[in-house]
Amino acid sequence: MKQITLVTSNSRKLGEAQLALKDFGITVHNKQFDIDEIQARDPIVIARHKAKEAFKIAKEPIVVTDTSWDIPALNGFPGGYMKDVADWLTTDDFINLLRIHKDKSISFTETIAYQDDKQNKVFSQKFIGKLASKPRGTGNSIEQLAEFDGFTIGERQQQGRFSHDPKDYVWYKFAQWFVDLN
Repeated sequence: MKQITLVTSNSRKLGEAQLALKDFGITVHNKQFDIDEIQARDPIVIARHKAKEAFKIAKEPIVVTDTSWDIPALNGFPGGYMKDVADWLTTDDFINLLRIHKDKSISFTETIAYQDDKQNKVFSQKFIGKLASKPRGTGNSIEQLAEFDGFTIGERQQQGRFSHDPKDYVWYKFAQWFVDLN
């Protein structure tokens, strides 16, 4: 059985990884520590840097994730800054920011970066949805508003589920590559 070490303090990201990777017989071990995370518009640049920094600390092969959000009507805001923005802005703030815009689309790009002593490998996938007109479910402000396939992320959390079917996760792309590694 193969295993990976995922560096994250985000229980949703850990749960998504465990759910998707079990289909491939990959066990996920979790480590939590602070990584100096750069800010950039490109989620791949952020994930690569994060993986290199985590590898330096862990001194073992690791995997990290990064989620970058894009609201086209707001010129791509908030990008890689969503973690802080979701704490700063309420659901009403997001609704008010988009009130004058017809385009209510939102997307997030989930990026996974693997790092060992030989390589830095990145997998990335974009998910497209829309912002709901009112909050639904639990979680932070954006989780209550970001809707994919008719449900907000917050509603899925209330149901004990994740934002997407595990077979649709970027983790499947990673797993297909990882099982052939070594």
